[in-house]
Amino acid sequence: MVDTDWKSDLRQRGYRLTPQRQLVLEAVDALEHATPDDILVQVRKTASGVNISTVYRTLELLEELGLVSHAHLGHGAPTYHLADRHHHIHLVCRDCTGVVEADVEVAAEFIEKLRTTFDFDTDMKHFAIFGRCGDCTRSTSQVAETPGEAETTGEAETPGE
Repeated sequence: MVDTDWKSDLRQRGYRLTPQRQLVLEAVDALEHATPDDILVQVRKTASGVNISTVYRTLELLEELGLVSHAHLGHGAPTYHLADRHHHIHLVCRDCTGVVEADVEVAAEFIEKLRTTFDFDTDMKHFAIFGRCGDCTRSTSQVAETPGEAETTGEAETPGE
């Protein structure tokens, strides 16, 4: 868990750290990249009466206050993480749906190119790049390299059979 004084962060902005806000922040912290449904499941381990609309409202407020941030890592709901963590790009595997955090510095040239070419300042904390992770790439290439049945039995295929 990140050592954060959420109570003073909220108080400085004119809000209280309610039990629901604390539970949502703790869930986001523990789960790292979590959908509102994931957060609800985590929160309900402590407070079974909390509903999904409370989670959504709380996440919306916490994002407005700069305590959490979201990213879209697919076609489903956004995922949330604490905003005070380092800014990172999300590398999302299309096969296993794993997420790797890459420091935004790996995209420094790209960011600068967008700035100079298009006069565009990027918000990389919402950025996700989709592809395939090394494990999935290796497992697919190993399957492709596995000999076919005809090769393992020594039988050759005859054209037209």
